[in-house]
Amino acid sequence: MKTILWATLSANGNYARNASPEHPPKQESFSDFLDQVKAAGNFIVGRRTFESFQAGGESPFGDVDIVVLSKSVKDIPGVKVVASPQEALAYLQAKGHTTALLSGGADLHNTFLQQGLVDEIIFPIAPVLEGKGYNILLNQDHYQYKDIQLLDFKSLGGGVVRLHYAIEHE
Repeated sequence: MKTILWATLSANGNYARNASPEHPPKQESFSDFLDQVKAAGNFIVGRRTFESFQAGGESPFGDVDIVVLSKSVKDIPGVKVVASPQEALAYLQAKGHTTALLSGGADLHNTFLQQGLVDEIIFPIAPVLEGKGYNILLNQDHYQYKDIQLLDFKSLGGGVVRLHYAIEHE
């Protein structure tokens, strides 16, 4: 199963700390996310990020499989809750999916990266500078370096540029 990490970054490389009414996600970036969700037919999300989606009102995602990764919550109506990345991927594979989309947050992204479970990365780059944000890391405890291959880049409009990379596994 191909696993794609999708995350909007600020122009100075921060993973957005929190979207808020004062600083909502760029529409072009969110539209790209919806397109990626529709193409994959699913997404995997951390519990806190999922709760922020729920707080936004009616779901724009339609009929897709949503998998919530949580260490503390065991059941959320309407979605599959799992305790590990492997369980999330196994669930989606059993449902017939060939691609899994990772939608955030930073802890989820970092966990999948650290375990070597990410095949591709899509970074929409928003035309904003952010003073404090999260980082997306290969390893949260030790410095690591990894070359990645550019697959595509595209202007999404509104100053947002999408970068699409492949990660080679040894």
